[in-house]
Amino acid sequence: MKKDPNRKMGKRVTSSMLAMVLAGITILAGCSSNESSSGATSEDGSSILKVEVFDRGNSPSGYTISNNYMTKLVDERFGTPNKIDVQYVPVPRSDELQKLNVLMASGGDVPDIVFTYDQGTFNRYAEQGGLTDLTDLLNQYGPNLKKFLGEDTLAYGQIEGKQFAIPGKRSVLGKYASYIRQDWLDQLKLPMPQTTDELYTTLKAFQEKDPGKVGSGLIPFGMTIAPAQYDPLLWSFVQQPLSDEQKYTLTQKLGSSDYPTLLPGFKDGLQFMNKLYNEKLISTDFGLDEDKKQLWQDVQNGKVGFYTEDAGELYFTYNGTYKNLQTNVKGATLTPTDVFTNNEGKHAKPEYASNGLYIMIPKSSAKAVEAIKYLDWMASDKNLFDMQNGVEGENYTMKDGVPVTKEDATEEATNRLYNYGDMAIIANGKIVGTEEQNNNAYIMQTPEEYQAAMRKSVEISNTDTIPPVNFSVPIKAEAKYGSGLQDKYNQLIVKATMAPTAQFDTVYESLLKDYMSSGGQAILDERTKVFQEQGAK
Repeated sequence: MKKDPNRKMGKRVTSSMLAMVLAGITILAGCSSNESSSGATSEDGSSILKVEVFDRGNSPSGYTISNNYMTKLVDERFGTPNKIDVQYVPVPRSDELQKLNVLMASGGDVPDIVFTYDQGTFNRYAEQGGLTDLTDLLNQYGPNLKKFLGEDTLAYGQIEGKQFAIPGKRSVLGKYASYIRQDWLDQLKLPMPQTTDELYTTLKAFQEKDPGKVGSGLIPFGMTIAPAQYDPLLWSFVQQPLSDEQKYTLTQKLGSSDYPTLLPGFKDGLQFMNKLYNEKLISTDFGLDEDKKQLWQDVQNGKVGFYTEDAGELYFTYNGTYKNLQTNVKGATLTPTDVFTNNEGKHAKPEYASNGLYIMIPKSSAKAVEAIKYLDWMASDKNLFDMQNGVEGENYTMKDGVPVTKEDATEEATNRLYNYGDMAIIANGKIVGTEEQNNNAYIMQTPEEYQAAMRKSVEISNTDTIPPVNFSVPIKAEAKYGSGLQDKYNQLIVKATMAPTAQFDTVYESLLKDYMSSGGQAILDERTKVFQEQGAK
């Protein structure tokens, strides 16, 4: 998505850690409440509530991860009035899943509030009996929280009707937009492509006529092995309409994302990528570019004619891709566009689920009431708003009901918000009100000169979107095989794309067979069984 300095992204779990989790949760399920979690109090008699917090190693001078502007705000507004001493347990962001697994297995040392982005991990903890059932607690102590999240978001934390996690709420659901060198189109007197076929014609023109005089380094279509680059293309080839049975059974969920691996049309999408690769229209070494850094460098140096991206990524100051392109290449212009077209003539692309984090209370904790009260406090009054935006006049000004970050904010003011995304855990992205207001708030995080293009990017990302598929019961095979299958999926994309044209079918079938035997078939079988048991139509 859209990233900001506090963007949160899920991490993969290694196979060895999966075994550790299963063993650890089994131990945890048999543990009773321990002294550290059941009766802990501070010297002043306050009840102690321990909360996990990501440690990114980026605390400004004068702050620590457990002593900063945010922790003081929480203590002043929530802790002191309720006689609850909120203590933060730092977990390195780089290996948060591994650390969380260890904490959960320990029972006694686990915080009262923990979280993960990984749906499989949440499902596993719940299945093994390691989580508190929050259904009644949420009804009794979380009225503001329930209203803030809404039923659709809360459903992501439910298993068979019971609430085992509090899902964080995403502010923006749109994922992707495409970008094309407008100055190249103008120089060649070409119209903006409107369909996949027209895009192909445009890419060929870029290649043959080299309007930017790039030379041998020209890349008509920038590509990586990150979803933002291949997802919009592949999903646009999925044949619509799909029946509910096809959506639920043939979709493969790996981690927190849906993949079209078995959906009709997926192979056609890969074959189109193969065509582009063999005609030298996409980045040659895209399979090595997992973090998009090479793509960004190529775009900034004026080598790329077209690419797809997390909507608006290039406009954010922390990314700097568009600003650097304009600095490096005089007259270079990138225009947001929406070109990939499916069989219904729509610009189909996936959207995010409405949830972010899975916020959980371990079964071993005796502070579930305090934990729900803490999350409910965050959702009440202006608490979340102030945690995300800071102080009016110092961190932001209001414009049309939306907080706009001050570009001339002092270092002190800026530092107070360095960890807002990791502290305001009930939200993923700034939430200020309606969907339109949230989108406006997101747009206004970019420099004013780019906000018109950013607005267009957000509009594109919300056009003809495909919502994720969510079962009311966990798919155990996804938790078991998801990590390894993500690698298999990437191999399928890379190797099938790079195969000689005449060998595409053979390579594709071989790779798909390997994918299915590595867990894909188990996921398909279980999803089919659950779909049939639920009596979905």
